[in-house]
This record gives sequence, structure tokens and C-alpha cells, in this order.
Amino acid sequence: MRHCSVQVRGLMTREELDRYNAWMEIGQFLEQHNRYDLAYTVQKEIDRLIQPAIERLKEKSRERDRMTEEYLRAKELEQSLEDEQ
Repeated sequence: MRHCSVQVRGLMTREELDRYNAWMEIGQFLEQHNRYDLAYTVQKEIDRLIQPAIERLKEKSRERDRMTEEYLRAKELEQSLEDEQ
């Protein structure tokens, strides 16, 4: 079973995380019993389950990019005002 990143798990709700852990346990059990056909289906369910947390991570990244851009714009403006003096 493929685990999702720590960053993604950190953005999951409690319910999503509980479901994720349960699905992972089921998937590992299936793999131990060489039921890779069923483990594949479980992995697909896990992939669907983590999608909202991945979107939250992307939005957090976009917000950080916007804040960085605003900061750089402010520093550029500050520098140009200092140069004028």
C-alpha cells in the first residue's frame, strides 16, 4: 500500500484520518495474504479519500505563493522609494 505524505495526513480531518488508517490496515492485510487484486481496489479508495486533503495542501501552497508575491512587491516598492530619496 502507498502511504500519503505527512503533509497530506496533517491536513486530513479526524474522520478522514480514521478512515485512512482503517483502509491502510485492510490493504496491508490483503497484501499479506497475496490478495493484490483486492488491495488494488482498496488503494483506489484511499486515493479518493485523500483527494480533499491534497486540495487543501494545494490551496495552502497557493496562499503562501500569494503572500510571498505581496511581500516581494512591498519590498520592491520600499526599495524604489528609498532610491528616490
